[in-house]
Amino acid sequence: MTYHGLTRAKPTVAALLCAAFLGLAACGPSESNFPGQPTGQGGPNNPTGKERESVFGEDGLTLFGGADEEGSLGGGGIGVNSFLWRASLDTISFMPLASADPFGGVIITDWYQDPKAAGERFKVTVYILDKRLRADGVKVAVFRQNKSENGEWVDAPVASSTGPQIENAILVRARQLRINTIEAQEQK
Repeated sequence: MTYHGLTRAKPTVAALLCAAFLGLAACGPSESNFPGQPTGQGGPNNPTGKERESVFGEDGLTLFGGADEEGSLGGGGIGVNSFLWRASLDTISFMPLASADPFGGVIITDWYQDPKAAGERFKVTVYILDKRLRADGVKVAVFRQNKSENGEWVDAPVASSTGPQIENAILVRARQLRINTIEAQEQK
């Protein structure tokens, strides 16, 4: 860019920055009043003066701290129930992990082949769906493959009861962890 092009770009950049700052300032609550409303209770952004709900729900969105709910992983405010998280890891600990995301609540294992069942392997994905310890707070997807005659792995059906059995094992372990935590707190 030439010197003349650079000098013309400075006012444009300054104008864009000024417009951005003005736009952000307009997002805040207004102190102006409509007739008949007390100061700070109404204005163009909130004409009724009532508290508005957040787009992110009742608890809002906290990224770097804030009060943790019981059983939530600390620090992010976007975490999952820690009892379900630890119970999930304990329950599938015999399988190698491929990925574990405590903020998204997803645990993905790598393929696991039981030494007693040659020619068959499994992969599990655990989804933790809630910050609370609830029966519907965990979902498990199980994938199965069998080795074909030519040595390739081929997808195979999984018994419909396998996923719920793993979910129940996770829930039982999560309850045990919670009870142990409560008992430890009571002893203090």
